[in-house]
Amino acid sequence: MFSLSESRAIDEKTTKFIETKDKLVRILVKGGERRQIQIENQIMNRIDRLFEEKKSGILSVYFTAGYPRLDDTVQVIKALENRGVDLIEIGVPFSDPMADGPVIQASGTQALDNGMSVKHLFGQLADIREGVSIPLVLMGYLNPIMQFGFDSYCAEAVKCGIDGLIIPDLPFAEYMDTYKPVAEKYGLHIIMLITPETSEERIRLIDEHTSGFIYMVSTASVTGAKNSFGDESLAYFRRVNAMQLKNPRLIGFGISNKDTFDAACREASGAIIGSKFISLLGSEKTIDEAVKKLIEVIR
Repeated sequence: MFSLSESRAIDEKTTKFIETKDKLVRILVKGGERRQIQIENQIMNRIDRLFEEKKSGILSVYFTAGYPRLDDTVQVIKALENRGVDLIEIGVPFSDPMADGPVIQASGTQALDNGMSVKHLFGQLADIREGVSIPLVLMGYLNPIMQFGFDSYCAEAVKCGIDGLIIPDLPFAEYMDTYKPVAEKYGLHIIMLITPETSEERIRLIDEHTSGFIYMVSTASVTGAKNSFGDESLAYFRRVNAMQLKNPRLIGFGISNKDTFDAACREASGAIIGSKFISLLGSEKTIDEAVKKLIEVIR
């Protein structure tokens, strides 16, 4: 990273962004005169910083906002960060979650019954950055986002300090035509998913046109904890790893113990845990105990 005093020479009549520790600084060169014209009040995306600083063993945890109780969202986030989780995916509950298994579906139903909505979630997250510094990603389906309005959704997300979005049912063509420009305007990464059935051509296309990280779905099935990965899944991990993509990758679906976490970390930058943690939130007496038990299970 460069300070202003260490900035390198740049071509005439160009604009360049230079990274400092906490900000992106924009320099304009005009008529051979180098001068700073604006400092962007934009913190470097926390997802980028995470993968820059930590190359392996990244632990990302998914949970459903508003579960088990409506007002648990912030407490869950803080408890996860306090126990050393690297990245958090905040699930936006939806009535028809096509990629989710029974555990996450049940948590979403409970959260909706509790009164969770997109608007309510943004209200809960309004001050989250006063006490939380790790990357936060919103994971939710397209229907509620469209009802809220994607531009408004991005604007509210940025106000809350969200770093990226995962929209599992967003078609890639629509992402390219409509959603990518809006997300880029707000400095948000849209994370795309790949599966064992995704062709190499499509994987490379996703890698070229997305940023942040690639979400590798471990199997063609829905979410759910597994005790181990089969040979087919392991071969898929190795195949994608050998492609030497520009984006880092996290493996999700089926991560539930040390064996599956370690297997994912051998072939990617880390792993995402969802169903296992949600099960613990439902069975343990407190949120802190659920988080403590999760870390014990995988570490």
